[in-house]
Amino acid sequence: MRAVVVNRHGGPEVFEVAEVDRPAPATGQVLVELTVSGVNYLDAYQRNGTTPLRAPYAAGVEGVGVVVDVGADVTDLDVGQRVGWLTGGQGSFAELAVVDADRAVPIPDAVDDASAAAVLMQGVTAHYLATDAYAIVPGDTVLVHAAAGGVGQMLTQVAKLRGARVIGTVSTDAKADAARAAGADHVIGYDGFAQEVAALTDGAGVAAVYDGVGAATVDGSLASLAVRGTYVVFGAASGPVPPLDVTRLASGGSLFVTRPTVVHYTRTPEELRSRTDELFAWVGNGDLRVTIGGRFPVAQVAEAFRVLEARQTQGKLLLTHEDGWA
Repeated sequence: MRAVVVNRHGGPEVFEVAEVDRPAPATGQVLVELTVSGVNYLDAYQRNGTTPLRAPYAAGVEGVGVVVDVGADVTDLDVGQRVGWLTGGQGSFAELAVVDADRAVPIPDAVDDASAAAVLMQGVTAHYLATDAYAIVPGDTVLVHAAAGGVGQMLTQVAKLRGARVIGTVSTDAKADAARAAGADHVIGYDGFAQEVAALTDGAGVAAVYDGVGAATVDGSLASLAVRGTYVVFGAASGPVPPLDVTRLASGGSLFVTRPTVVHYTRTPEELRSRTDELFAWVGNGDLRVTIGGRFPVAQVAEAFRVLEARQTQGKLLLTHEDGWA
């Protein structure tokens, strides 16, 4: 079968399409024929050597498809069933992927494959950020960086569903329109954003800052927080967050800082499926709008990541498998 592999760490150009052996599911696994794969920063971090995963390896962590074979001890998934996953399926940029059954989630009929892929990694991330990393309550004002991105649009919508007032940062007028369409109450640029936040909150600051940008936004994010506010760092699109002097948290107003990961907020199958069940229900009834920022044939994986890493996206990027290997 065909798959995307990484034989050495580097830029998007190191993604290669190769012929590899067809996998078979082991105990507790299912074999899935891919229809759509998700494009994520985690894939970029794996590729450039930031994560512990060492080359060579099979690329891709997220996908949607149809179960074609079931391993031993799998009792709740069947051949022919549509499933999706955001972890537990390393090698998801391929025609077929082996997925841990306890990491696969059934997809309801009301949700199409592309929408399902858009609410897996990004949607689950937005869900745990807004419900657990800092649990938004009605009346909170929060700051969402990169509000037009895949996570940003989802997070803005989930925050609004939980009763928040949302301030979003963006880099272009087009992205400002996308952030407003997602429900952001105020949309601002990155230059001097802490001063803008102060003006919008009468100097009080926000209850939480959700930051997937990283290095470029740390200082302004801490300055934007209210007393006992929470700084939630979940990504590093502009580079890693530098070491933080904890005494700065006291002088800033007894602040909290957390660096959550999706793995730790989907530790059990029950927790994972409770999040995806709620997300799929929101999509199905129209409460959560999915934005697809671009579709690329899987063979154009390098170009998809050039777009992602240039921060040119508005919504979720997908790799499509139907006629996608030419």
